[in-house]
Amino acid sequence: MNKKKMIRLTALVGVATATGVVAEANQAHAATTTTTETTNQTTNASVESTQAAVDAAQSAFDTAQTSVDNAQANVTSASNNVTSASAILSSAIANKEAATPENIASATSTVSSQAVVVASASQAVSEQAGVVSAAASVQASAQAEATSASASLSSASANVASATSALSAAEAALTSDQSTAANNLSAAESAASSASAAVSSDQAAVDNAQAAVASAQAIGDAVAEVQSSDVINMSAAYITALKNYLANPSSANAAALQEVAKGADYVKELQQKFKSDASLDVVDPSDPAVQEALSVYAVNLINHLRNQYGLTTTFGASANANVAALDFVKKYYDYENWNIFGTTGSDGQGHNKNGLDAYAVQLNTSIAEDAGSGLTTWVKGKATMATTTLHNLLYAVYSDIATMLFDDGGTNNWSHAQSIFEDGTILGTDGFNNVYLGLAFDKYGYAHYELYNATEGNHLGNNAYSLDVQTAAQTLLTNAQATLASAKASLQRMTTNLMVAKAAVVAAQDQLAALENSSASDSAAVTAARTQLESAKTSYQTALATYQQKEAALEKANDELANVQASLEAAQATLAAAKAKLAELEETVANLTNADQLLAAAQAAYEQAVANLTVATGNLEAAQVDLAKAEPQLALAEEAVEQAKARAEIATQVDQQLNGSNANDRQSAGQDATSLKTNGRALTATVATASAANPKRGADQGRLPQTGADNQEASAMALVGLGMLGMATGLYGYKKKKLTK
Repeated sequence: MNKKKMIRLTALVGVATATGVVAEANQAHAATTTTTETTNQTTNASVESTQAAVDAAQSAFDTAQTSVDNAQANVTSASNNVTSASAILSSAIANKEAATPENIASATSTVSSQAVVVASASQAVSEQAGVVSAAASVQASAQAEATSASASLSSASANVASATSALSAAEAALTSDQSTAANNLSAAESAASSASAAVSSDQAAVDNAQAAVASAQAIGDAVAEVQSSDVINMSAAYITALKNYLANPSSANAAALQEVAKGADYVKELQQKFKSDASLDVVDPSDPAVQEALSVYAVNLINHLRNQYGLTTTFGASANANVAALDFVKKYYDYENWNIFGTTGSDGQGHNKNGLDAYAVQLNTSIAEDAGSGLTTWVKGKATMATTTLHNLLYAVYSDIATMLFDDGGTNNWSHAQSIFEDGTILGTDGFNNVYLGLAFDKYGYAHYELYNATEGNHLGNNAYSLDVQTAAQTLLTNAQATLASAKASLQRMTTNLMVAKAAVVAAQDQLAALENSSASDSAAVTAARTQLESAKTSYQTALATYQQKEAALEKANDELANVQASLEAAQATLAAAKAKLAELEETVANLTNADQLLAAAQAAYEQAVANLTVATGNLEAAQVDLAKAEPQLALAEEAVEQAKARAEIATQVDQQLNGSNANDRQSAGQDATSLKTNGRALTATVATASAANPKRGADQGRLPQTGADNQEASAMALVGLGMLGMATGLYGYKKKKLTK
């Protein structure tokens, strides 16, 4: 069962204990075989019978449940009808109370007024419909004219296409050979022009390459000259004082360092040499070759100083470090108009620390920056920028580094010297284990010395420069000479190509001249075709103007029709609203006038709905009673089939017990207890040996079948008979449980 919780029955199985006289085993076994088979058939029939009863009870229960569900639905519907009828009755009562002569008269008057409004709105709709009809007629006429103009335009366009095709055919006949010759000439002239441009370009490249060779030679000579002779040598006293200060930057050590350094005047000494040898042309400080020369010069000066100081690690220079320095200076000084020293030396903005932090994050490395006056000189307290000759740039580098060593006290606290002579750290910041210097000048002429820690990840050490001045200068010159040689070879090739192209132009001109006098008839056809095309184009323009005029008129008519249709729709909406209001008012008058009849009908409907609800409720209760009756009957039938199955199982096990015994067991003086367990219950049968004097059963009990002598009881048959009797009468009584939902 799966409908509801049902009343359960508890059946008790009677258990019989049989005793009797055991005859010879083979006779007793033969005598009991037929009996157990008959018993098995009986119990199986009982199972089938009780199962049929269960099926019938289940069907009755399902029918009762369906009746309850239907009755419940009817009750719900009837209840809803009562609610609805109650609302209608309340409305009818209110309507009855409002149905006074005064209210009826007032409502009737309002209906008359609204009827006037409806009539006026209806008249407006009729008038606007006439306007729409007239606009539709105008639009239809404009549409017809526009359609006609479109057809004329299409025809004129087809005539133009036809004339164009005819002209193309005539021109093709005229210029088939001439066109080929003209194309050949055009191609030859184009090739000659390209060859000429290539020669000009290559000549410029040769000129530039020659200038680059001269510049490389000059740069190499100048750098080699100053690099070999212009070094900065520190005294032992200065080195000692500097080491003491860097180890302990006390005021006493700072004063001692200042005292030792003030006697050095390397800048003025070198300045005389640069002024006496300043014949080089102006150069661009951002030119890669110039950057290379300057950064190699600066790194050699610094490494010479570090060697004197006792350090074995050196700084490096690379193209990548120079590119990064130039990019940084442009972004955070030039573009931001950041003047590091200002115009007087005291109004500068200093280092762009935020820019340094941002660029360090961008490159994922550590960066330190030193800055010098570079090309800037101070005249009467004002900054002026010197001419950017190579000697001026070299002097600026030398002057900056010398100043960082010997004139770096005061607010700088010898920080520039500290950045040059530290190892693995700069200004107390770790992470400078592989320092590469990048050098760039800002737009104010100041020099920026960017110290990067180069790693495999940031590639700042890639494309490193050779610090051997002679090798670097020779490499620069060799590269420039190779570029010049390549440019000259290309110029030679382009010059040869130009000569060939010019010869092709002359040949094409001769071919075209030979064909100019050979197509008189074709020329006449071309002239006629052109005249026809011009006429067709004129007709097309006329048709186009007419079409555009008619299209404009049609668009105007469409707009006017749309406007008057919108007005008609508005009038129709007004009329519909007025009619709806009139109908509402008329309904109000009718309700007031017929208040008595409406109230009587509502009262009757309400009473009928209540009566229907009463009937539906009674039907539901009757169906619930039938369901309550069907539930225990179904439970009883289910329990009965369970008991029938149990009896059948017991009979089967008894038969197996008897059939499975052997000859020795049947001759024994006694047998052990046999325990049978089925359907959760234990059935225990005890078989004992009886004496010949055992009294017979009474006549009301009857005797079991016997084989052999009369005084031998078939105890096994007794067991079967009594056991089956107990099973047949074992289902008795039941205990009813409370039905719950």
